[in-house]
Amino acid sequence: MKPETRLQALSEFLKTQRAKIHPQMVGLPAGTRRRTPGLRREEVAQLAGVSTTWYTWLEQGRDIKVSAAVLDAVSDALQLNKDERNYLYALALEEGVKQASPIETETEISPALTKILQELRYCPTIISDRRCHIVGWNQAAAHVFINFDQIPPEERNLIKLLFSRKEFRSLAVNWEHFVRGFIAIFRTYYGQYVADDWYSQFIEEMEQAYPEFHKMWNESEVSSAPEVLIEFRHAKAGKMLFNLTSLQVQGDADLRCSIYTPVDNTETESKLKRLIEFRGLS
Repeated sequence: MKPETRLQALSEFLKTQRAKIHPQMVGLPAGTRRRTPGLRREEVAQLAGVSTTWYTWLEQGRDIKVSAAVLDAVSDALQLNKDERNYLYALALEEGVKQASPIETETEISPALTKILQELRYCPTIISDRRCHIVGWNQAAAHVFINFDQIPPEERNLIKLLFSRKEFRSLAVNWEHFVRGFIAIFRTYYGQYVADDWYSQFIEEMEQAYPEFHKMWNESEVSSAPEVLIEFRHAKAGKMLFNLTSLQVQGDADLRCSIYTPVDNTETESKLKRLIEFRGLS
Protein backbone atom coordinates (compact mmCIF):
# COMPACT_ATOMS: atom_id res chain seq x y z
CA MET A 1 0.00 0.00 0.00
CA LYS A 2 1.26 3.44 -0.90
CA PRO A 3 1.81 5.81 2.08
CA GLU A 4 -0.94 8.16 0.87
CA THR A 5 -3.41 5.27 0.76
CA ARG A 6 -2.54 4.26 4.31
CA LEU A 7 -2.88 7.82 5.56
CA GLN A 8 -6.20 8.24 3.78
CA ALA A 9 -7.45 5.10 5.54
CA LEU A 10 -6.26 6.58 8.84
CA SER A 11 -8.09 9.83 8.10
CA GLU A 12 -11.37 8.09 7.28
CA PHE A 13 -11.16 5.90 10.38
CA LEU A 14 -10.60 8.83 12.75
CA LYS A 15 -13.43 10.84 11.21
CA THR A 16 -15.83 7.92 11.50
CA GLN A 17 -14.92 7.19 15.12
CA ARG A 18 -15.18 10.87 16.08
CA ALA A 19 -18.69 11.00 14.61
CA LYS A 20 -19.75 8.11 16.88
CA ILE A 21 -18.90 9.94 20.13
CA HIS A 22 -21.53 12.35 21.41
CA PRO A 23 -20.42 15.16 23.77
CA GLN A 24 -22.49 13.79 26.66
CA MET A 25 -20.60 10.49 26.42
CA VAL A 26 -17.37 12.22 27.45
CA GLY A 27 -18.77 14.73 29.91
CA LEU A 28 -18.97 17.69 27.52
CA PRO A 29 -22.03 19.91 27.07
CA ALA A 30 -24.08 19.20 23.98
CA GLY A 31 -23.96 22.83 22.90
CA THR A 32 -25.73 24.17 19.87
CA ARG A 33 -25.14 24.67 16.17
CA ARG A 34 -23.46 21.32 15.61
CA ARG A 35 -23.61 20.78 11.87
CA THR A 36 -22.33 17.20 12.03
CA PRO A 37 -22.81 14.39 14.59
CA GLY A 38 -20.19 13.56 17.17
CA LEU A 39 -17.33 15.53 18.64
CA ARG A 40 -15.56 18.45 17.06
CA ARG A 41 -11.87 18.11 16.30
CA GLU A 42 -10.95 20.61 18.99
CA GLU A 43 -12.91 18.57 21.55
CA VAL A 44 -11.01 15.39 20.68
CA ALA A 45 -7.76 17.35 20.94
CA GLN A 46 -8.81 18.70 24.34
CA LEU A 47 -9.69 15.24 25.65
CA ALA A 48 -6.43 13.78 24.31
CA GLY A 49 -4.27 16.62 25.64
CA VAL A 50 -2.86 17.58 22.25
CA SER A 51 -3.09 20.73 20.18
CA THR A 52 -6.03 21.16 17.84
CA THR A 53 -3.63 21.76 14.96
CA TRP A 54 -1.76 18.51 15.58
CA TYR A 55 -4.96 16.45 15.80
CA THR A 56 -6.35 18.14 12.70
CA TRP A 57 -3.23 17.19 10.78
CA LEU A 58 -3.49 13.62 12.05
CA GLU A 59 -7.13 13.37 10.99
CA GLN A 60 -6.36 14.93 7.64
CA GLY A 61 -3.93 12.11 6.99
CA ARG A 62 -0.81 14.26 6.90
CA ASP A 63 2.50 12.46 7.19
CA ILE A 64 3.42 13.71 10.67
CA LYS A 65 5.41 12.19 13.50
CA VAL A 66 3.29 10.33 16.05
CA SER A 67 4.07 8.34 19.17
CA ALA A 68 2.37 5.42 20.87
CA ALA A 69 1.73 7.56 23.96
CA VAL A 70 -0.16 10.20 22.00
CA LEU A 71 -2.12 7.56 20.10
CA ASP A 72 -3.08 6.06 23.46
CA ALA A 73 -4.51 9.42 24.45
CA VAL A 74 -6.40 9.77 21.16
CA SER A 75 -7.72 6.22 21.55
CA ASP A 76 -9.00 7.05 25.03
CA ALA A 77 -10.66 10.21 23.76
CA LEU A 78 -12.43 8.27 21.01
CA GLN A 79 -13.24 5.38 23.36
CA LEU A 80 -11.68 2.80 21.06
CA ASN A 81 -11.73 -0.87 21.99
CA LYS A 82 -8.69 -3.13 21.74
CA ASP A 83 -9.22 -4.10 18.11
CA GLU A 84 -9.88 -0.51 17.09
CA ARG A 85 -6.72 0.63 18.89
CA ASN A 86 -4.64 -1.99 17.11
CA TYR A 87 -6.09 -0.85 13.81
CA LEU A 88 -5.26 2.78 14.60
CA TYR A 89 -1.68 1.92 15.57
CA ALA A 90 -1.22 -0.18 12.44
CA LEU A 91 -2.23 2.73 10.22
CA ALA A 92 -0.52 5.52 12.17
CA LEU A 93 2.67 3.73 13.24
CA GLU A 94 2.66 0.71 10.95
CA GLU A 95 2.95 -1.16 14.23
CA GLY A 96 2.51 -4.90 13.91
CA VAL A 97 2.41 -4.64 10.13
CA LYS A 98 3.06 -7.99 8.50
CA GLN A 99 4.92 -8.66 5.30
CA ALA A 100 2.56 -9.25 2.41
CA SER A 101 3.90 -12.56 1.17
CA PRO A 102 2.37 -13.95 -2.04
CA ILE A 103 -0.83 -15.96 -1.69
CA GLU A 104 -1.44 -18.95 -3.90
CA THR A 105 -4.85 -19.29 -5.52
CA GLU A 106 -5.24 -22.73 -3.96
CA THR A 107 -3.72 -22.80 -0.49
CA GLU A 108 -3.24 -26.28 0.90
CA ILE A 109 -4.26 -26.72 4.51
CA SER A 110 -2.37 -29.06 6.79
CA PRO A 111 -3.42 -32.67 7.41
CA ALA A 112 -4.09 -31.75 11.05
CA LEU A 113 -6.44 -28.95 10.03
CA THR A 114 -8.13 -31.26 7.53
CA LYS A 115 -8.70 -33.74 10.36
CA ILE A 116 -10.26 -31.02 12.51
CA LEU A 117 -12.64 -30.13 9.68
CA GLN A 118 -13.72 -33.75 9.38
CA GLU A 119 -14.23 -34.14 13.13
CA LEU A 120 -16.48 -31.08 13.27
CA ARG A 121 -19.08 -33.10 11.44
CA TYR A 122 -22.14 -31.24 12.68
CA CYS A 123 -20.53 -27.82 12.97
CA PRO A 124 -20.35 -26.04 9.61
CA THR A 125 -16.76 -24.79 9.40
CA ILE A 126 -14.98 -22.59 6.88
CA ILE A 127 -11.24 -21.85 6.74
CA SER A 128 -10.16 -18.63 5.03
CA ASP A 129 -6.89 -16.80 4.45
CA ARG A 130 -5.94 -13.19 5.22
CA ARG A 131 -7.76 -11.98 2.12
CA CYS A 132 -10.89 -13.89 3.18
CA HIS A 133 -10.46 -16.40 0.37
CA ILE A 134 -12.05 -19.71 1.34
CA VAL A 135 -9.37 -22.41 1.34
CA GLY A 136 -11.14 -25.17 3.24
CA TRP A 137 -14.57 -26.28 4.46
CA ASN A 138 -16.30 -29.36 5.76
CA GLN A 139 -19.32 -31.28 4.55
CA ALA A 140 -21.64 -29.51 6.98
CA ALA A 141 -20.66 -26.10 5.57
CA ALA A 142 -21.37 -27.29 2.03
CA HIS A 143 -24.83 -28.45 3.11
CA VAL A 144 -25.77 -25.31 5.03
CA PHE A 145 -24.18 -22.65 2.81
CA ILE A 146 -23.25 -23.67 -0.72
CA ASN A 147 -21.21 -26.34 -2.45
CA PHE A 148 -17.93 -24.45 -2.69
CA ASP A 149 -16.56 -27.13 -5.04
CA GLN A 150 -18.84 -25.68 -7.71
CA ILE A 151 -17.22 -22.25 -7.39
CA PRO A 152 -13.86 -21.67 -9.14
CA PRO A 153 -11.04 -21.25 -6.56
CA GLU A 154 -10.28 -17.68 -7.67
CA GLU A 155 -13.92 -16.71 -6.97
CA ARG A 156 -14.13 -18.16 -3.46
CA ASN A 157 -13.72 -14.87 -1.65
CA LEU A 158 -16.04 -14.93 1.36
CA ILE A 159 -16.69 -11.19 1.42
CA LYS A 160 -17.63 -11.09 -2.25
CA LEU A 161 -19.77 -14.23 -2.02
CA LEU A 162 -21.77 -12.71 0.83
CA PHE A 163 -22.85 -9.90 -1.50
CA SER A 164 -22.96 -11.67 -4.87
CA ARG A 165 -24.63 -15.00 -4.14
CA LYS A 166 -28.36 -15.12 -3.48
CA GLU A 167 -27.85 -18.26 -1.39
CA PHE A 168 -26.14 -16.22 1.34
CA ARG A 169 -28.56 -13.30 1.11
CA SER A 170 -31.59 -15.55 1.57
CA LEU A 171 -29.99 -17.77 4.21
CA ALA A 172 -29.25 -15.28 7.01
CA VAL A 173 -32.35 -13.81 8.67
CA ASN A 174 -30.40 -10.68 9.60
CA TRP A 175 -28.12 -10.55 6.58
CA GLU A 176 -26.62 -7.14 7.38
CA HIS A 177 -25.66 -8.20 10.91
CA PHE A 178 -24.18 -11.41 9.51
CA VAL A 179 -22.11 -9.56 6.91
CA ARG A 180 -20.90 -6.81 9.23
CA GLY A 181 -19.07 -9.35 11.37
CA PHE A 182 -17.00 -10.54 8.43
CA ILE A 183 -16.35 -7.01 7.20
CA ALA A 184 -15.06 -6.15 10.69
CA ILE A 185 -12.66 -9.10 10.46
CA PHE A 186 -11.64 -8.05 6.96
CA ARG A 187 -10.78 -4.56 8.22
CA THR A 188 -8.52 -6.10 10.86
CA TYR A 189 -6.55 -7.80 8.08
CA TYR A 190 -6.56 -4.56 6.11
CA GLY A 191 -4.78 -2.82 8.99
CA GLN A 192 -2.28 -5.64 9.46
CA TYR A 193 -1.31 -5.82 5.81
CA VAL A 194 -1.18 -2.15 4.86
CA ALA A 195 1.62 -2.87 2.39
CA ASP A 196 -0.52 -5.18 0.27
CA ASP A 197 -2.10 -3.23 -2.60
CA TRP A 198 -4.54 -6.08 -3.22
CA TYR A 199 -6.79 -4.76 -0.42
CA SER A 200 -7.20 -1.29 -1.89
CA GLN A 201 -8.02 -2.73 -5.29
CA PHE A 202 -10.51 -5.23 -3.85
CA ILE A 203 -12.25 -2.60 -1.70
CA GLU A 204 -12.57 -0.25 -4.66
CA GLU A 205 -14.09 -3.00 -6.80
CA MET A 206 -16.53 -3.99 -4.05
CA GLU A 207 -17.62 -0.40 -3.42
CA GLN A 208 -18.31 0.13 -7.11
CA ALA A 209 -20.24 -3.12 -7.48
CA TYR A 210 -22.17 -3.18 -4.19
CA PRO A 211 -23.47 0.06 -2.59
CA GLU A 212 -24.28 -1.90 0.58
CA PHE A 213 -20.62 -2.82 0.96
CA HIS A 214 -19.67 0.83 0.53
CA LYS A 215 -22.04 1.81 3.36
CA MET A 216 -20.87 -0.93 5.73
CA TRP A 217 -17.19 -0.38 4.99
CA ASN A 218 -17.51 3.32 5.79
CA GLU A 219 -18.85 2.45 9.24
CA SER A 220 -15.26 1.40 10.09
CA GLU A 221 -16.13 -1.47 12.40
CA VAL A 222 -13.11 -3.51 13.54
CA SER A 223 -13.14 -6.89 15.25
CA SER A 224 -10.54 -9.63 15.26
CA ALA A 225 -12.93 -12.38 16.38
CA PRO A 226 -16.62 -11.49 16.80
CA GLU A 227 -18.77 -14.10 18.51
CA VAL A 228 -22.38 -13.78 17.41
CA LEU A 229 -25.65 -15.68 17.34
CA ILE A 230 -26.79 -16.28 13.78
CA GLU A 231 -30.27 -17.34 12.67
CA PHE A 232 -30.54 -19.05 9.30
CA ARG A 233 -33.64 -19.89 7.30
CA HIS A 234 -32.48 -22.85 5.28
CA ALA A 235 -34.48 -23.66 2.16
CA LYS A 236 -34.82 -27.33 3.18
CA ALA A 237 -34.09 -27.48 6.92
CA GLY A 238 -35.96 -24.34 7.99
CA LYS A 239 -34.94 -22.33 11.06
CA MET A 240 -31.42 -23.03 12.30
CA LEU A 241 -29.55 -21.24 15.09
CA PHE A 242 -25.76 -21.19 15.30
CA ASN A 243 -23.15 -19.56 17.49
CA LEU A 244 -20.36 -18.25 15.27
CA THR A 245 -16.87 -18.48 16.72
CA SER A 246 -13.92 -17.19 14.71
CA LEU A 247 -10.48 -18.56 15.60
CA GLN A 248 -7.05 -17.59 14.31
CA VAL A 249 -4.98 -20.58 13.20
CA GLN A 250 -1.39 -20.29 14.37
CA GLY A 251 1.20 -20.51 11.61
CA ASP A 252 2.75 -18.62 8.71
CA ALA A 253 -0.31 -18.92 6.46
CA ASP A 254 -2.42 -16.64 8.71
CA LEU A 255 -5.58 -18.69 8.36
CA ARG A 256 -8.89 -18.22 10.16
CA CYS A 257 -11.35 -20.92 11.20
CA SER A 258 -15.01 -19.86 11.36
CA ILE A 259 -17.06 -22.44 13.26
CA TYR A 260 -20.86 -22.48 13.39
CA THR A 261 -21.92 -24.42 16.48
CA PRO A 262 -25.59 -25.49 16.73
CA VAL A 263 -27.27 -23.70 19.63
CA ASP A 264 -28.16 -26.00 22.53
CA ASN A 265 -31.81 -26.82 23.22
CA THR A 266 -32.80 -26.19 19.61
CA GLU A 267 -33.50 -28.57 16.74
CA THR A 268 -30.58 -27.20 14.74
CA GLU A 269 -28.23 -30.16 15.14
CA SER A 270 -30.91 -32.74 14.42
CA LYS A 271 -32.00 -30.79 11.34
CA LEU A 272 -28.39 -30.64 10.18
CA LYS A 273 -27.96 -34.38 10.67
CA ARG A 274 -31.08 -35.09 8.61
CA LEU A 275 -29.89 -32.67 5.92
CA ILE A 276 -26.51 -34.38 5.65
CA GLU A 277 -28.01 -37.86 5.67
CA PHE A 278 -30.57 -36.92 3.04
CA ARG A 279 -27.95 -35.39 0.77
CA GLY A 280 -25.77 -38.44 1.28
CA LEU A 281 -28.55 -40.74 0.06
CA SER A 282 -29.49 -38.59 -2.91
